[in-house]
Amino acid sequence: MAHYAFLDENNVVTEVIVGIDETEIIEGLDPETWYGNFRGQTCKRTSYNGKIRKNYAGVGFIYDHQRDAFIPPKPYESWLLNEQTCMWSAPKPYPSDGKLYEWNEKNLNWELVNDGAR
Repeated sequence: MAHYAFLDENNVVTEVIVGIDETEIIEGLDPETWYGNFRGQTCKRTSYNGKIRKNYAGVGFIYDHQRDAFIPPKPYESWLLNEQTCMWSAPKPYPSDGKLYEWNEKNLNWELVNDGAR
């Protein structure tokens, strides 16, 4: 079985389904084309293991044609896209002291959550 993402007119993922194996043919068409025609939406295969299109698609992800990748929504305005993984990264690395932090966009820094215990 394979997974397929349906895209709206802005290349935003609207749904992900489990479908037939990508090597199967339906009415002479590959699954992406057949599912896309059937639903009236662009359809792209996605993969849990990231072997195709960088990331497993989720609702709200963007499909980037140039990168042939699914990119998650940008969590904060200051975050940067990692071109290798097509994932967003904070402008500062997450602290490695074993404590729990969350990103503060106003201060552009990681802030300790509660007592930082995990």
